[in-house]
Amino acid sequence: MSTATLTSKGQITIPAAVRTALGIDAGDRVEFIEIAPGHFELVAATQSVKALKRLIRKPAKPVSIADMNAAIVRQGAKAKLSDSITTSWCAMSRRTIPPSRQRRRG
Repeated sequence: MSTATLTSKGQITIPAAVRTALGIDAGDRVEFIEIAPGHFELVAATQSVKALKRLIRKPAKPVSIADMNAAIVRQGAKAKLSDSITTSWCAMSRRTIPPSRQRRRG
């Protein structure tokens, strides 16, 4: 088991055996992943995407395609409502918004 001491600046030196096992050198980045309250895993940030798979937990309840489509429709309706309110306000104020001040879509 390797140990390290925390300095007054909040820094530690990762023991050589751990650096070798992780395949990291000076200047490489590492991530601290909380695996349980008070327990962290040190992972080299240079690993492949496949090695990071365990970082994202599965949702408690799977989301169906129908649920995703419904969420998209709800958000689209909110955006349309927001746009119509802006258009109505501009019409009521009898002003036009110069093209340079209009929101760009896309």
